[in-house]
Amino acid sequence: MMRTPPPTISYELFDCLQVNLAVLADEWHGTGTHLRLGATLRFAPGAGDDGLPTVARTVEQHLADARSALGIAVRALHRAPATPGIPLDGGSYVVSDAYHLPWVPYFRQRHMAHSFLAEADGAGGVRVVDGYHNETRWGSARPGLWTLPAEEFGAAVSGPDLVAELAPAPLGAATAAVSLAGPDAVDAYVDAYARHPDRSAALDRLTLETWFLARSRKLHAAFRAEFGPPPDSSVEAHLRAWDSLTEQTYLAARRVERGRAEPPAPLLRLREQLHADSAVFGDVPAAADGTGLAAGANAGPDAGPDAGPDAGLRGTVAGVAAAVLGTGVEPLLAGRLLSEVPRFSSFRIVEIVERLEEELHFEFDAEDLVPENLHDIDAICAIVRRSLNAEPALAHLEEA
Repeated sequence: MMRTPPPTISYELFDCLQVNLAVLADEWHGTGTHLRLGATLRFAPGAGDDGLPTVARTVEQHLADARSALGIAVRALHRAPATPGIPLDGGSYVVSDAYHLPWVPYFRQRHMAHSFLAEADGAGGVRVVDGYHNETRWGSARPGLWTLPAEEFGAAVSGPDLVAELAPAPLGAATAAVSLAGPDAVDAYVDAYARHPDRSAALDRLTLETWFLARSRKLHAAFRAEFGPPPDSSVEAHLRAWDSLTEQTYLAARRVERGRAEPPAPLLRLREQLHADSAVFGDVPAAADGTGLAAGANAGPDAGPDAGPDAGLRGTVAGVAAAVLGTGVEPLLAGRLLSEVPRFSSFRIVEIVERLEEELHFEFDAEDLVPENLHDIDAICAIVRRSLNAEPALAHLEEA
């Protein structure tokens, strides 16, 4: 009998195909087993369907990882459409199109492969367990258990990509490994995205790629922390830089989607982050600062409370940010970082930027759109002031 996903699993470390294998691993082999999926850190891009290279692993590769790392074996593999005969005996791992799955934010929004666990509930319905944890532009995905009538389940999963009947298998040793393609492969990967003629398509794809890369590196660090010495400060800083890059890439994708100039920093940072992986996680000595951050990735020259932006502008920026994040204005004016607000995400940052541009009738400079400039009210004010570039342009705010 499947239960609601337990709170002991680090759901935020996994992609949507891995996470439900992680759920089974802890159910069958005990708490903490799920981290074994992070034993091997990889960078081995392959050819994607759209002609761009991808680090996304196939479902077959994920199932192979589950066998070697999690003690999960495939008893049978089906690629037929869902029918009354689909195996729903408690060990069924299903991959289907998220566009048709009513419990995820992608429902009727975006086509993408998504996994879940399914079994018959004994009363004519189907019990679904899904451990996916993510923020999307359409809302939050959180781990949970849902019971669907058989007809609703059949409509949602009318033609799954794959159904795997799974069973426990012996666990092997938990050993950390690093399998990173060399510098030439890194450069070829980044160059492919930099040179792709359709900038919107390239950045949309790169948003997903950086998300995969960031999660896999955090998962590997979590594995090492559980089964080896805890990560040092260089690893922690490197992981923060990956999160920052993911946020920045999404922001760039949205800017280009709206016909704005493409910020140059994401591709520069991506190259640096990938080259830094081997120094941080491998046997190569770490760089002097150990962070993997791009040079110049700091707040604008006028950022900070000492810059003294006028109260009108500061109130406007704080008001917009508070409205988007669903929080009070006063804490933001008092110095609370936007990233400390529970609803904060890269999607909210994009909304804040776009609302400010509409309200203040200006456009952020592409080079200013780095996360370090967008998590702090005073840093944002400094960018706005510099972009408006004249005191008279702020007169209407001083009168507000």
